[in-house]
Amino acid sequence: MRIVLVGPPGAGKGTQAAFLAKNLSIPHISTGDLFRANISQGTELGKQAKAYMDAGNLVPDEVTIGMAKDRMEQPDAESGFLLDGFPRNVAQAEALDAMLDGEGMKLDAVLDLEVEEDEVVKRIAGRRICRKDSAHVFHVEYAKPKTEGVCDVCGGELYQRDDDSEETVRKRLEVYHTQTEPIIDYYRAQGLLVTISALGKVDEVTGRAMEALRGEKAA
Repeated sequence: MRIVLVGPPGAGKGTQAAFLAKNLSIPHISTGDLFRANISQGTELGKQAKAYMDAGNLVPDEVTIGMAKDRMEQPDAESGFLLDGFPRNVAQAEALDAMLDGEGMKLDAVLDLEVEEDEVVKRIAGRRICRKDSAHVFHVEYAKPKTEGVCDVCGGELYQRDDDSEETVRKRLEVYHTQTEPIIDYYRAQGLLVTISALGKVDEVTGRAMEALRGEKAA
């Protein structure tokens, strides 16, 4: 299957993408991974992206699209892929359609992880990261440490990242509503949109998504 995963920040896209890709035996193609891989490998697209990022500017659509195209042409993506973080706007969605059409392919579904804005803020603003090891993540409500402010694993100090503050999260949501949310209507008009609730335990959301995608495949 060829799937695009969309949803606001804090909807759990990265987590769900990994589980869904494994269940469907297709590669998980994330924009973040694409940027890191191209920059670390010193590709021409990576050099272009780094120059924009170092200058504090957004990477242009054509660079992002080029990276995505290169990745989707790899052998492991021949039987399908799951795109996470791309397309990010309607221009990128149109470019993706043109790219696939040129290869005689099309998307099977666009999975929209739906979650209310207040829940997004609660999820992200409540995160606390260990200063000693950033892989140790807690939450003031959903995954409380045994001792407030102290990592259960290594005893490091727990802190809130600047980009996890409520003010920053709401700004990120504004960007999502302005730039990315329009692709939901774009794909709905094509009959590709499948919306599921992103509330509940991780495995519950994954089960919901798999059921919805199976329905699309059957249709």
